[in-house]
Amino acid sequence: MHNFVIVTDSCCDLPASLAEEMGLEVIHLNVLVENKTYTNYLDWREIAAGAFYDLMRDEKTASTSAPSIGDFATVLEPILQQGKDVLYLGFSSALSSTVSTGMLAAQELMERYSDRKILCVDTLCASLGQGLFVRKVWEKKQAGASLEEAYQFARDLVPHLCHWFTVNDLHALQRGGRVSKTTAVVGSMLQIKPVLHVDDEGRLMKIGTVRGRKASIAALKDKLKEAITDPEEQTIYISHGDCEEEARYLADLIAKEVPVKGLVFNHVGPVIGAHTGAGVIALFCVGTQR
Repeated sequence: MHNFVIVTDSCCDLPASLAEEMGLEVIHLNVLVENKTYTNYLDWREIAAGAFYDLMRDEKTASTSAPSIGDFATVLEPILQQGKDVLYLGFSSALSSTVSTGMLAAQELMERYSDRKILCVDTLCASLGQGLFVRKVWEKKQAGASLEEAYQFARDLVPHLCHWFTVNDLHALQRGGRVSKTTAVVGSMLQIKPVLHVDDEGRLMKIGTVRGRKASIAALKDKLKEAITDPEEQTIYISHGDCEEEARYLADLIAKEVPVKGLVFNHVGPVIGAHTGAGVIALFCVGTQR
């Protein structure tokens, strides 16, 4: 019943200790900053979070790259050789080619290991939203679900994993092509802050704007209140781009109005942080709809 391994990729942004506790196998993406490549390990072993976000504050050029079929095979093949199956939960296909590469790798490997199964789910999630998604599926596995049952649970969970983001630096979104230069300049002058979410197709989309940093953080809390289901039973996740104090402020706002079971904090990883810049704050829960 438990003879399968959950595999995800490093855009899940889970704390390394939690991923280890869950026995996850992780496919790693890479980020290139100023002609130096860093592997996106969950423990930030190649570059500390603070150092990475200092580079982003200095507006250093950054780009990201997805893993190859060979990278997937390196992780997946030893699992298959042990006689175990795989459930791969991948980073949103609207934001990366990672999950499609994983599906291609799965097809190739199952031709060689015809007695094994690799099931793949496009989570349409990002950052700790993906991390929360993985955690929920892992909990289902721990409750005794088979590979097929965990797969179906994951498919059913996709439209209910809510993501809300705000950023402090519109110029970071401009560099990533999310807003125009004019919007970045004028918005920064007027302290206009966007509120974004990951939609039903896994795309990062703007859903509103507010004036001022505290107002944008409060807007995330308001979105949570509108959408969350069974808050007393939920541990919600918050990730941030090297701005833990403000992320804690969001947690305090939530604690005053929403009786959630618990909170998990972590940094937004470098692959996503390369596009959002320092100061991003993101909030995740299971809700009625995205």
